[in-house]
Amino acid sequence: MVACPSCGAKNRLGAPPAGQVPVCGACKKPLPWLVEAGEGGLTGELRAGVPVLVDFWATWCAPCRAVAPVLEELSRELAGKLKVVKLDVDRHPLPASAYGVQSVPTLILFKDGQPAERIVGALPKAALLARLSPHLRG
Repeated sequence: MVACPSCGAKNRLGAPPAGQVPVCGACKKPLPWLVEAGEGGLTGELRAGVPVLVDFWATWCAPCRAVAPVLEELSRELAGKLKVVKLDVDRHPLPASAYGVQSVPTLILFKDGQPAERIVGALPKAALLARLSPHLRG
């Protein structure tokens, strides 16, 4: 369940149709899009109508825990412009290996399913937003 930041309505966050973003059932404004990568890995998660920021993280990683609230804030503030996917590298090592992730946290921004930006380490919100902004629409 996701609360709409615009009207407060509770929404079930399912997979929207390809090329679209989740919207509030009540007010129709974009919802924050923050999901955990499942057993299917990243393939399905990268099919989105907006850039997808994948957070390669681990439960034992203190910098990963520090960046988590920043990513939650960005998912709310950039609703309709960004999808955030969290991928636990201990539970899903193959995608991490496939994208050359050697340390956590590593954030990779995908546009049209292709890596467009790589950020290694925990950055403050302003620095992270500065790196992401050129890749986001409007």
